[in-house]
Amino acid sequence: MVTSGTSDYASGFGARRSLGVASPCDLAPVFSAAKALLRVPFDAMREHYASAVRAGLIERSQIDSASFERKLVALERATLGPWARRV
Repeated sequence: MVTSGTSDYASGFGARRSLGVASPCDLAPVFSAAKALLRVPFDAMREHYASAVRAGLIERSQIDSASFERKLVALERATLGPWARRV
């Protein structure tokens, strides 16, 4: 058996064969799913706050709602860093 000496090349034109390393394009769905999973607790806190307001446990107030959202966004950014939502 004769080998050409270019075992890691798919052809003589320099195109490399896959070496088992995933490209960033292949990992995009994984990163998207991870970000969605990490954001779940913050979405749950928003939903619980809204449910408490609808139930009358918390007074309806745009100022209080904005304050809650600012604190939650700060917590989310501190926790998730670059994976936090950006508006």
